[in-house]
Amino acid sequence: MHMRSRVIGGILAATLLTQLSACGTLFFPDRRGQIEGRIDPLVAGLNAIGILFYVIPGLIAFGIDFATGAIYLPAGQYSVAPEQLQDAIGADGQIDPAKLKAIILRETGQELPLDDPRLIQHSGNIEQLAAYGLRTEA
Repeated sequence: MHMRSRVIGGILAATLLTQLSACGTLFFPDRRGQIEGRIDPLVAGLNAIGILFYVIPGLIAFGIDFATGAIYLPAGQYSVAPEQLQDAIGADGQIDPAKLKAIILRETGQELPLDDPRLIQHSGNIEQLAAYGLRTEA
């Protein structure tokens, strides 16, 4: 009897944990950070199923998906291969913002405001570049 209650408790805990972490955030982590767009009917439906079985966790799942932006369909798929970004790295190992902006515009058709004073820039290191298959020429 003791083992049976532990198994039931474990299943219940796993079920609640999956509902609390939100469907869109789990299934589409690449969509996080979006602030608007069309709502994905798959994610909304899965969250609605969560409301049917567990009202509070289902509502929390909706809230998390809206807060993270994972419930929205992606507006377009924009990506640049890391090898193409190699041209933006100067001889001293620093990234040239003008070259980076030109590469992004050429590859995605999107013009990014890389010279905006509100842009937050993070410095990286050689290990991070190596993880993406990039290398410095310095």
